[in-house]
Amino acid sequence: MWSSVDIKGIFVSCSAGNNGPHRYTMLNGAPWITTVGAGTIDRGLSAFVTPNDPSYGTLVGKSVYPENLLVERVPIYYGYGNKSKENCDDGSLDRNDVKGKYVFCDEGPVDLESIGAAGVIFSSDQGPFMRPKDFNLPMVALEPKIGHKLRKYLISTKNASVSVKYGETVLGTKPSPQVAYFSSRGPDQRSPWILKPDLLAPGVDILAAWTPNRASAPIGDDYLLSDYKLLSGTSMASPHVVGIAALLKSTHRDWSPAAIRSAMMTTAYILDNNQSIIMDMTSGVQGNPLDFGAGHVNPNKAMDPGLVYDIQPQDYINYLCAMNYSRNEIRVISKRSEIDCENATLDLNYPSFMLTPSTGMNVTVEPAIISFEGKYSTAKFTVTVDVDITDAPPTDYGYYGNSGYLSWYEVNGTHVVRSPIVSAMAP
Repeated sequence: MWSSVDIKGIFVSCSAGNNGPHRYTMLNGAPWITTVGAGTIDRGLSAFVTPNDPSYGTLVGKSVYPENLLVERVPIYYGYGNKSKENCDDGSLDRNDVKGKYVFCDEGPVDLESIGAAGVIFSSDQGPFMRPKDFNLPMVALEPKIGHKLRKYLISTKNASVSVKYGETVLGTKPSPQVAYFSSRGPDQRSPWILKPDLLAPGVDILAAWTPNRASAPIGDDYLLSDYKLLSGTSMASPHVVGIAALLKSTHRDWSPAAIRSAMMTTAYILDNNQSIIMDMTSGVQGNPLDFGAGHVNPNKAMDPGLVYDIQPQDYINYLCAMNYSRNEIRVISKRSEIDCENATLDLNYPSFMLTPSTGMNVTVEPAIISFEGKYSTAKFTVTVDVDITDAPPTDYGYYGNSGYLSWYEVNGTHVVRSPIVSAMAP
């Protein structure tokens, strides 16, 4: 339960869940938990495809085939002129045409083993959504634009061939990070007054420790044995945040779990490496705080956040009281015998803000300048939000209105303490 770990200064992080990309799929939304969504990383697990014509250069595609394999000048088949063969539809390819060759498909992979092909290269925009287990055979997924270049080469070249190098890593892929398609979205249905997830962290194609001498990756009908395995999920993202929390605690031993979370949230970044708002990889459009929370965690900046929003254990009890939990239920949750609900409130000193549905909002902060006398000193401010609910749907519909940010800028300094403000309602 949270009380014993919180009082002892134990930081708790949980995965947001893998039920995305739809809204209101959030798990682990309790305010004493740091809830983490999954983002992509800026490196691509790739294969290099080089047509036997230098003018086409080297084409980079996605492949997680686990063997360090170089195939040189292998003949490649393309069923040009027959749409079914171009797409590699089931049963369309003749084994005698493709045996021992690579096959190029306009759409999706083909069952290599059934036709005796040596490998397949296919054009698809679904490459980013494919998992390592999908690459149990020599396969390469090319983005459609790149696939078109290979198609052009195959159509114009008699006896075409390609060389393929597997096991490559491309650094600095763009845009990155993106919100993973499976990452659960907020708000949390049980506690919709708190923005969840709190943060985004790396959670796609993460090289994770694995049980020794256990199957790690499929290769054809066999398996690679390794102490590591490529995994994706919010359960890969959460450990990143736990590790960062440990680093923060080692630097700031007097910080509470809430202070550690606050430092990570208020210093998180919301721009990708294209300097655009972090995208939702499913829709290809800009995400919002219900997708990525306060943003993607930034370990170095979290070391020196400027100020923190702290929360005491009694504040959580006040919150549970306001949610109409009985005293007996709160005793079970908090492990406390005496429960005081005199100051029940849903207003936690949280580094983010959730509002009722609106189509527009105007935010006022008083005072506009807050001062601190020194370490451990505190300051109060009031946020007033005027919302326009004229065109808002019924609150039982499940609705995202809009969002913005409250930022505190250090006078004559460099710190910026940013908190998201979101207008939404769980169904």
